[in-house]
Amino acid sequence: MIKQIRQADSGRRRAIVILPSAFTLGNLFFGFWSIIATLRGEYSLAAWLIVIAGVADGLDGRIARFAKTGSPFGTELDSLVDLISFGLAPAILVYTLLLDSGDWSWSLAFIYVAAAAVRLARFNIEQGGRAHLHFHGLPSPVAGVTLASFYPFSQTSFFASYLTDWPWTQLIGGGMIVLAGLMLSHVIYPAIPRLSIRTARGRAGITFLLTYTALLIWHPRLVVFLVALTYITYGIITTVAMGLLDRLPERDPLAEELGAEETETRDLEYEDIEPNWSGDSPVDPYADSAGPSRKTRD
Repeated sequence: MIKQIRQADSGRRRAIVILPSAFTLGNLFFGFWSIIATLRGEYSLAAWLIVIAGVADGLDGRIARFAKTGSPFGTELDSLVDLISFGLAPAILVYTLLLDSGDWSWSLAFIYVAAAAVRLARFNIEQGGRAHLHFHGLPSPVAGVTLASFYPFSQTSFFASYLTDWPWTQLIGGGMIVLAGLMLSHVIYPAIPRLSIRTARGRAGITFLLTYTALLIWHPRLVVFLVALTYITYGIITTVAMGLLDRLPERDPLAEELGAEETETRDLEYEDIEPNWSGDSPVDPYADSAGPSRKTRD
């Protein structure tokens, strides 16, 4: 009976550890599918798959923190996947749509992908594995979703009525350079707050999420691109305003983390939850070497 209970407990721990990585691999699945859709000429599908990958990317970290199963492995896997879903996939989509007519226009897409790679590497060093209130530079998922959502936006009646005559090839090419620069910049962008009714920030997060969901239901092709542009512009204006007014934060915003109950993680790896059989009973990875009782995780 005790053996069966321990096996069941080990299985639950294994499922909890694997779940965040499953969402990360889901992010990779949608990003890779987007590349395939672009090569097939299914541009609208390719764009929305990148947006869905962004949703999966937002969920994996929150699940890891909620289940307290964050690990260096998960952080590195997430960055590798983000480079494909929000670096390579949107760059290929935009290049295929607008930039494939020039001999060296592909270099714009390369600069964007290179900036995403550097931004993700810097994030792992500065902020990886921790839940912060701010991001140092534009997050790569926002940059990728901005590029990807342009195509659905270009299919709206608003675009056809007011914006169709603009030089979009030059604007999007220049926009890729701007996004690359913002990813490598020192512009501070706010993170999506933890949803909670106990704090003002949490209530603001709930209000934003409900409003955004309602707008998405109303007109998704219009809303995603415009909200992404609004977020990008907000970070720039806020940073410039603080600089001009000499009102820099008293503390480093990158050092401001969420509460302990939101960032607490168990440094688990897959080998920690593999059953190690010795005789008739498995060795409990949480068991104290001095006795059979479980360790209390801080």
